[in-house]
Amino acid sequence: MKVNIFKRLWLILLSVGPGIFCIGYTIGTGSVTSMIKSGSQYGLQLLWVLFLSAFFAWILMESYGRFAAVTGNTAAHSFRNKLKWGKFWAILTIIGVVMGQWSALSGILGLTSSALYEVLRLFFPVISESNYWAVLGIAVALIIIMYAFLLVGKYSFFEKVLVVFVTLMGISFILSMFMVLPSPKEIIQGFVPSIPPGGNLMVAAFVGTTMAAPTFIVRPLIVKEKGWNKSHLKEQRRDALTSAIFLFVISATIMIAATGALFHEGKIVTKVLDMVYALEPVAGKFAVAVFMFGAMSAGVSSIFPILMVLPLLIGDYKQGKMDIKSSTFKILAGLACLVGLVVPVFGVNPIMAQIATQVASVFILPVVISGIIVLMNMKSLMGEDRASLFLNIALFAALAFSLVISYTGILGLNEYFTTL
Repeated sequence: MKVNIFKRLWLILLSVGPGIFCIGYTIGTGSVTSMIKSGSQYGLQLLWVLFLSAFFAWILMESYGRFAAVTGNTAAHSFRNKLKWGKFWAILTIIGVVMGQWSALSGILGLTSSALYEVLRLFFPVISESNYWAVLGIAVALIIIMYAFLLVGKYSFFEKVLVVFVTLMGISFILSMFMVLPSPKEIIQGFVPSIPPGGNLMVAAFVGTTMAAPTFIVRPLIVKEKGWNKSHLKEQRRDALTSAIFLFVISATIMIAATGALFHEGKIVTKVLDMVYALEPVAGKFAVAVFMFGAMSAGVSSIFPILMVLPLLIGDYKQGKMDIKSSTFKILAGLACLVGLVVPVFGVNPIMAQIATQVASVFILPVVISGIIVLMNMKSLMGEDRASLFLNIALFAALAFSLVISYTGILGLNEYFTTL
């Protein structure tokens, strides 16, 4: 019997349901920019930071997912009702997550629409080098399409949309990496811990974009909507691990591609579009198109879940469930669309602002990690499935890591603003 390989691959990707949303929240044009900038400026010296971030992201996805599967409860709702000073804890988490996501949204939309315009210019050189109205038109069209998808109001549909864009993104970046692959020795050396001079900001940005707080806070909602319960712990565990592997592999391929194409040439880039001009002489227009297609897929796969984040968390806080059909959901998602158009409307270059936003996202992480440590160790909630010794050690290590990175982020922001 002939096996349909593509159908089997599609089913495997669909089995990584909640994880697909996590990847959507985590890998966007902001993270692509961080990886490119780091690869071009420092080579693979910060690959170890990316690995640690992906490892701790796995621990946190496993913890939040297990909590939801065992208890049937969600994050913000449980923070509010189960923790001391719970309302303050839950509201602080929601504000921190939404501010970080909304501030990133506008830059993501600006970068994605600009990337699409540059790809058009690549194949149609007669198009002018810059066209404010064309880029704005692309941005408006993208946000309208994303909002129209949201109006469908079905989780299974959202999941399929993200599967498509995450798959395209992963394939595009992996192909790009193999076109300009550096030596295996250089890749291995990237796992040796060291921070190059001036690298504090990038370290914090890496953690902010890979250990993304909304990834963990929204996960219980997605697990619950998926219908997973205590009998699905094996699927939940596999989903968390697969998601973390995808996060690391996709992000690492971007950094490796930037290192191979730019670092050894001494070319430092500060934006996604610079990769166009760097890759073309090395690997040709096809390589550029593949890479930019990945960047656009990263942007779209992030815009979609970010539009949902505020209404999802408000529904979580109030009712402990995903609310995707109410008028409140539609109004708040529409408001997010307007926020997303700020950068395209004003024509601002969002690159360093996006990196600063990723750094700022680090500061809510200790709150998010502390909350799940308490919840996972509550016997009244978790029973025999509460955190094991290994999981507790890993969670406290993640908390310590987030605190160290928060301090590193403060140092990096201070370095950045003092050099302006």
